[in-house]
Amino acid sequence: MIYTILIFILILGVLIGSHELGHFLAAKANGITVKEFSLGMGPRLCSVTKGGTIYSIRLLPIGGACMFEGEDGADGEDENGSPRELSEGAFPNASVWARICTVVAGPFFNFVLAYVLAVIITANSYTDRPVVQELIPDYPAQEAGMQSGDLIVRMNGERIHFAKEIQLITMLNDQNAPITVEYERDGQKYETVLTPQYDQDSGRYLLGFQGYAEYVRPEGLEIFADAFHEVGYGLKSTVKSLRMMIEGRVSKNDVAGPVYMAKMVDDVTEMAKPYGVWAVILNLMNFALLLSVNLGVLNLLPIPALDGGRLVFLLLELLRGKPVPVEKEGMVHLAGFAVLMLFMVWVVFNDITRLIG
Repeated sequence: MIYTILIFILILGVLIGSHELGHFLAAKANGITVKEFSLGMGPRLCSVTKGGTIYSIRLLPIGGACMFEGEDGADGEDENGSPRELSEGAFPNASVWARICTVVAGPFFNFVLAYVLAVIITANSYTDRPVVQELIPDYPAQEAGMQSGDLIVRMNGERIHFAKEIQLITMLNDQNAPITVEYERDGQKYETVLTPQYDQDSGRYLLGFQGYAEYVRPEGLEIFADAFHEVGYGLKSTVKSLRMMIEGRVSKNDVAGPVYMAKMVDDVTEMAKPYGVWAVILNLMNFALLLSVNLGVLNLLPIPALDGGRLVFLLLELLRGKPVPVEKEGMVHLAGFAVLMLFMVWVVFNDITRLIG
């Protein structure tokens, strides 16, 4: 278990580090003063100061920060107890576009990391092309005239690149709601509408595909294209999961926090062990890829204290022609941070009850 925890901390460190590195590099490029670049939260374990920036590692490996001068108002007090005057490199003194670039760079680097991982994974594994293998007799797909070997290219208007995207769409579809399927056969395109049929044995609604994946090894430029689509798949699954959460279609057991994700790391490791060390590494990379996309998307949500919340204030500044007072914005983010911490406590408690239950 200690081995699993160390692996999970390493994965989190890479994901959080890449996110904060995005903020850091964008800030430096725009002349914004970075006070501290830290991995983790809570008390400092160790730190070093270089070029006016404190680089630190903190106790709790569940977050990180890239703190800018004057980001949330006055930057402390001087020896006389008066608010310290902000320097030219303070965050509020940068142009609004420089600040937008700096805020967006964090999530952007998460997507960049996800793509790099996807390239490595794709170059060393097989891709599941969405090709029908067999059809279940007397089910909608067969009755609509589909055949083995048909390449599924779209479902409900969404472009399909991988077989797992079919599973995602059918899983999130409203039970027996019709699904429009576009497919290719011998270079010709066809379109049909399939209404899922209830299957007593599995207790699910099925379209009638008995396997719809053909595994091939991508080569050359295909690797980079497939890697791009892998990130797209992670993006779609994250956005659709958030939509289901907003619609109340997920339970608390569908929400995973750091404790439960550590268990998932253990599950992934144990599942891949029989296939060798390289298989374990690739599967953990795939897990990290999905987490990185999740982190990028979640940070862009318009929630105070997150990058998306800061972005809202910057967009308001563009519309108003003047910034929202820094002190007021700082209060909103402080309140948002407090709510996020309470939510994190609930998530951790929920993780623990799931594991011991």
